[in-house]
Amino acid sequence: MSKNKVFAGFIVMLALMLVLSGCGGAGGNAGDGDSQAGGGGEKITLNMMHLWPAGSSAQQNKLVNQIIEQYQKDHPNVVIKQEVLENEQYKNKLKVLSASNKLPDIGITWAAGFMEPYVKGGLFTPLDDLLNGAQLKDKFVAGTTEAYAVDGKTYALPIELNISPIYYNKAIFEKYNLQVPTTYDEFKQVVQTLAGNGVAPIALGNKDRWTGSLWYMYLADRIAGNEALAKAIDGTGSFEDPGLVQAAAEIQSLVDMNAFNKGFNGLSNDEGKSEFMNGKAAMYLMGTWELPNFTTNPDIPQEFKDSIGFFKFPTVNGGKGNVNSWVGGPGVGLFVAENSKVKEEAKAFVEYFVAKWGEQSVTDAGVIPATKVDTSKGNLPQLYVELLNELNNASSITLFADVKMKPNAAQVHLNMIQALFGKAVTPQQFAAEHKQAVEKGN
Repeated sequence: MSKNKVFAGFIVMLALMLVLSGCGGAGGNAGDGDSQAGGGGEKITLNMMHLWPAGSSAQQNKLVNQIIEQYQKDHPNVVIKQEVLENEQYKNKLKVLSASNKLPDIGITWAAGFMEPYVKGGLFTPLDDLLNGAQLKDKFVAGTTEAYAVDGKTYALPIELNISPIYYNKAIFEKYNLQVPTTYDEFKQVVQTLAGNGVAPIALGNKDRWTGSLWYMYLADRIAGNEALAKAIDGTGSFEDPGLVQAAAEIQSLVDMNAFNKGFNGLSNDEGKSEFMNGKAAMYLMGTWELPNFTTNPDIPQEFKDSIGFFKFPTVNGGKGNVNSWVGGPGVGLFVAENSKVKEEAKAFVEYFVAKWGEQSVTDAGVIPATKVDTSKGNLPQLYVELLNELNNASSITLFADVKMKPNAAQVHLNMIQALFGKAVTPQQFAAEHKQAVEKGN
């Protein structure tokens, strides 16, 4: 859904820095260039920072380069410089650059609570004119752009829409005569069989913490129900709801069952994912941004891609959750820096990028865009079509907790997730820490 991570106290300092930073230097370096983004005129350089490295996000990286190359061809006076960072590095650098008001002209952001400090600090420029312009008007899936609105203005345009299935290796399941589980009891039986045969049931890299949050959120949803989880996240309810405490306890039960690969709490998401990609772990819970690795990425062996299926997070006996309720929501979006010296040119490129990404990401990368998709066009991978159908049939989609929450509360959530998986806190302590953090309201 981009995708959630750094020290809690740093966010407080960041918010203060954003307010106090004033009008420092900008990411752009256009000088006295042409004010139009096309045609001739002075050279204009746009700096773009994103999180799709050629290694771990090969298809997205290829698509970004295709879009940029075409744009530069159509606008010969525009040069677009890229800085590409891995997810965690990207988030950390964004915070550092924001403190000195030196954001790139164009960058990636997540929605809701993640974005709020940047908006409140005057670092992102409104993009409502693009949203309502001829090229993008009515092109977005309903409910996607709202997550990027603050006080009635839209500060980024989403390019992804994600849900989070459990991917599984059909070859491993067949080897141990396992069936796709539809109930949580069946799921635990699958875990026991795999662990008993020396196979890591679940690939997880929980050093990044948001990865473990996906497991907690689904258990919370299935046990306590979507409404209880959503209310706890936004502060109108409480994480001390008995169903949410039970969900925390179930996480520790899975740890006790050796459900996750060894050393999971010290591994990054990419390191944890490699356990699944190398065929050493049977299951992997992650957003649909991983679809390219299971469908279109030519660097992944076809035999492996053919062996990947998915299933919905199982229902819990006696729980209030719906099997068609998903964790996900709008993925990452593009922002334009308020202090960019080439703001209008940057906005013109963002408008072009979002439109082209929507047209090409399906067939070229296997990514679900935030703009509407015509599935009748193109030869789409079956896994993609099946997940898109699930998205269309979703009863609800709960936005990732660390994205939805206020920044400080999000950091508490992430820290508590890692502590919960590491059995450093009890489920009751986990709930109490959340309650206190959400009540602070920042």
